[in-house]
Amino acid sequence: MVAELSQLASPHAAAHLTARIKERALALGFHKVGVVVAAPLADERARLEEWLRRGYHGEMSWMARDAERRTDPRLVMEDARSVVVVALNYFTPHEHGHDPATGKISRYAWGDDYHDVVGGKLKELLAWIKAECPAAEGKACVDIQPLMDKAWAVRAGLGWIGKHTNLITREYGSWVFLGELLLNLELDYDTTASEDHCGTCTLCIEACPTGAITEAYAVDSNRCISYATIELRAPEIPAPVADNLEGWLYGCDICQDVCPWNRFEQPTAETRFEPRDGQVSADLAALLELTPDAYAARFRRSAIKRAKLAGLQRNALALKKNQHDD
Repeated sequence: MVAELSQLASPHAAAHLTARIKERALALGFHKVGVVVAAPLADERARLEEWLRRGYHGEMSWMARDAERRTDPRLVMEDARSVVVVALNYFTPHEHGHDPATGKISRYAWGDDYHDVVGGKLKELLAWIKAECPAAEGKACVDIQPLMDKAWAVRAGLGWIGKHTNLITREYGSWVFLGELLLNLELDYDTTASEDHCGTCTLCIEACPTGAITEAYAVDSNRCISYATIELRAPEIPAPVADNLEGWLYGCDICQDVCPWNRFEQPTAETRFEPRDGQVSADLAALLELTPDAYAARFRRSAIKRAKLAGLQRNALALKKNQHDD
């Protein structure tokens, strides 16, 4: 294995393989790809620790576990040398309706679970790399693994983190899923991180109905509609959020909807992100009648299952209460 890897030691060989990996990633359907060295994220770790110190992670206790592991890919894969970072556009040109009997679902969850789609493509890419270089070993990472996806995307030049803390790309706005492939190969690295192009714009901060974007580049999960409707396991949504859901049942896209960079959105060619029936908005009464078996069948291979049946029904009740109060 050492001998095979040494064949990539020359800059020319590394550059050639890197170019082919990028080409293959695009052929598999990814829309952007960059390659960076697998080194610790020092500045990003400091920002993560400050965010945690403020308690902005809410009840997401896993975010507070071992900040060092989250910011050093070598603690996820010991012999990692390179990080291949990818972005996949998921925008589909559909819109929410205005029927108060339904609850809006975040655009990212309209189609199949992105973990499956992005993860499947990364595994295909890894299989191709292994066929080209049998000594190669790697690990596909999509959100579940303790990596800072957005930070790696910035380092790889894919985009910048906006004031709403989502990654923004010039070509596709913020409607992108991110993933990484850790490799034991020394490759040719992209060295220019993306510049911030938010400028003086504060539309996302002003549009948030709960004030969750406390300042530019900082989101307090405790005030966030997405957090409350997806991650929070409490029997009731806290009143400051519940009273300002603005029709959102699962997740929230307000800060992305108002972002000027999303004027450059482009429909994705990935058909698995097309909305499933009823998953642009969902009928509240029907959700409240779902049995566990019916819930499992309806949301199989959907990101919506993250909220659990109890969470979705809690959210539906909060929306119905808001209608009654109005």
